[in-house]
Amino acid sequence: MSILYRPEFTDSTKAREWLEAELWPAGPVCPHCGVIGQATLMRGKTTRYGLCQCNACREPFTVTVGTLYERSKVPLNQWLAATHLMMASTKGMSALEIGHQLSLSPKTAGFLCHRIRESLRDTKPTEPLGGQNKVVEADETYVGDKEGNRHKYQRTPGMQGGKGKEGVVALVEREGRVRSQHVPAVTARTLGPVLQAQIDS
Repeated sequence: MSILYRPEFTDSTKAREWLEAELWPAGPVCPHCGVIGQATLMRGKTTRYGLCQCNACREPFTVTVGTLYERSKVPLNQWLAATHLMMASTKGMSALEIGHQLSLSPKTAGFLCHRIRESLRDTKPTEPLGGQNKVVEADETYVGDKEGNRHKYQRTPGMQGGKGKEGVVALVEREGRVRSQHVPAVTARTLGPVLQAQIDS
């Protein structure tokens, strides 16, 4: 049976309960003042499910406040399912495929995928990788096809792809961040400045 049949992926209420258990193991955490376990679950005919009020600052909040799932009309179970599909796929997954698997419109699937990818963006790209007791591994590769296999217009000087394969160096922090960068050539002369700028020595 597919993992997408799990309750948190098929029911919005179960999805919220699962997320609360994951993010609030010690009780509700107020995103406004940071107080833990001092919130009251608000009940009422017009109150949306999962809405809490902090007893310290009196501000209302739900488990999605401060997450990528905040302020969205898309059901939370579909958010969790889309997140799982993108994270579990070893080769990545397109918005078209996610929309097909979750029965979403192309526009909705594209919105979900864009926000999920943005949440994974390195918010501090200028900070060097590594540091004390951390290992950073480096590798390089070439991206592109052989020059002879390209279409005629692509081999025209000045046009896109006219320079042949492009060099890319990737830096991987063990159990941490990943960073890649285009380099004009894979040589010690070009890689040296990249390693010095990106790795904390």
